[in-house]
Amino acid sequence: MSSDHSIHVLSDVVANKIAAGEVVERPASVLKELIENALDAEATQIDVAIVCGGRTLVGVADNGRGMNRDDALLSVERHATSKIRDVDDLERIATLGFRGEALAAITSVARFRLCTRRAADLTGTELLMAAGKIQEVRDAGCPPGTSVEVRHLFFNVPARRKFLRSEQTELVHLRQVFMTYGLAHPAIGMKLTVDGRLVFSLAPGATFEDRRRDLFSFLAPSDLRPVNHAIGGIRVTGHVGLPAVSRSDRSEQYIFINGRPAGAPIVSGAIREGYRAVLPRDRYPVVFLFLELDPALVDVNVHPTKREVRFYNPGAVREVVTAAVRQALTPACPSSAREFGHGSFLRDVPRDGHTPLKGMEPVLPGMPGSSERRFPYPARSVPPLDAQTRDQRSEVSGQRLAISNQQPGSAGALRPGESEISNTSVLPAQASAPWAWCRILGQIGGLYVVMETEDGLALMDPHAAHERVLYERFMAQVTQGRIESQGLLVPETVDLPPRDALRVRRHLDLLKKMGFGIAEFGGDTFVVDALPLCFQSTTSRELLTDVATILETAGERRSADHLLEEQVAQAACKAAVKAHSVLTREEIEDLVMQLAKTEMPYTCPHGRPTIIHTSFQELAKKFGRD
Repeated sequence: MSSDHSIHVLSDVVANKIAAGEVVERPASVLKELIENALDAEATQIDVAIVCGGRTLVGVADNGRGMNRDDALLSVERHATSKIRDVDDLERIATLGFRGEALAAITSVARFRLCTRRAADLTGTELLMAAGKIQEVRDAGCPPGTSVEVRHLFFNVPARRKFLRSEQTELVHLRQVFMTYGLAHPAIGMKLTVDGRLVFSLAPGATFEDRRRDLFSFLAPSDLRPVNHAIGGIRVTGHVGLPAVSRSDRSEQYIFINGRPAGAPIVSGAIREGYRAVLPRDRYPVVFLFLELDPALVDVNVHPTKREVRFYNPGAVREVVTAAVRQALTPACPSSAREFGHGSFLRDVPRDGHTPLKGMEPVLPGMPGSSERRFPYPARSVPPLDAQTRDQRSEVSGQRLAISNQQPGSAGALRPGESEISNTSVLPAQASAPWAWCRILGQIGGLYVVMETEDGLALMDPHAAHERVLYERFMAQVTQGRIESQGLLVPETVDLPPRDALRVRRHLDLLKKMGFGIAEFGGDTFVVDALPLCFQSTTSRELLTDVATILETAGERRSADHLLEEQVAQAACKAAVKAHSVLTREEIEDLVMQLAKTEMPYTCPHGRPTIIHTSFQELAKKFGRD
């Protein structure tokens, strides 16, 4: 390093490499810039060729306007662009590109070939460059439009090249870019060829629905709801997914602002607000949203890669997006709670001989001022017990009879009017049980279970409680090396997005160890013929998608054992009974009994409380009876 500390102007070569660090992160960044240039050139057909995950070649050919010789030479100069003229144009940017840095940055770190011709010209221009230096310019015969080939990316920057990921990983990112722009511009025909094999051939003149079906075949039309809403010059169109097809990350959220794939925190928050009443906080919906508004109200000159935008009136944008999402989901909300994944998922909890009662209605409070008293569940007798349970209850009941001889008000004494048989579910004694007995009073707010215990009042979160039950049951199987699987009656073929397919492919052995019967079926498709027994309540695709995400994010920082434990916790969360599910009396009783038998009944695997207890002593203090 030079000891000269005087200020000096960097050479164009160094400046271009610095710009490349902002614009060209990986082969997918190159593809993004080249596709945007083709779209801005009004191309109706764009053909993409990839070799060796983009390390060897990223090629894009279009049938757009093309360039003459002078424009071709200017296009690779830094800050040379045809899309804006002065600073005022930055206030109303309607094109995808505008900075004039992309090609200069790309040519500085790769071997570059550009061949272009305008329709009115008899010959075209071929430009060859390497490491930012022009090697040759010559006339060439080529069809109208522009063809760009970027070879050996980062060949002259070894430090950057070694940070590229595997060929498969880079290809996933390249496919993601192709799919995103293919979805954003369905009228444009697009082809993707990988190592000489045609992967996608998207017909021109398609509708959004056609393009979504071609690129996201794993989403059924019934999984989505159309969006079409406008307020004050802001229009939101597209589709939003039902909560039943939600994910554990935002990777399936596609947001387009005036045709530009981009995001903004305000839009993500608005989507979350739109799903607030129907989706847990740790789940993310599948969305395809197109926002259209005056370009003067959007600032796209925020991020070097134009990933984020800012709005001049963010409150209005938030209001429109939230209203659009809610409007799309509202028609489906009353039809079926199970459609949103809010049905009861307690089917895998053993019934212990209990038969669910039919016709039980959810708790509905009476109108204010009404003298009518509504009780949560009809009175009933306890179902017949097996011999072991009867003996256990007799033992506990005997203990309670002894306690009942204590002075009224003492801890554990029976309260006046209390019925030991019809109102109380006495649990077998457990070392870790949070109570010796409890009486289930009902469910409030369509969520929390209210119980009376021997020394106070308890509120239980069914989702967190069920998570704990499933987690310990499955972890016991893992520890003992006897994970139980259940074969599917008919094997399922599961189509996954490229990113998820890569994750699953990497961890096939671990998935099989966890009880999945899974095999590759070609491309991004897998055949599933068995699932872990504890997680039969979720579909193969939902479970695989969530598992893939967890494995990818946790795999780099955790050992195999801890990774498996994290996955089990997340899968238990996915399979557990959903928030706001109205449960029957038998389902609640089964869940309470199963929770009492766990080793750690007080929290879910993620640390959230399963029960909150308030003692009679605390209640006495609050009511001034102390």
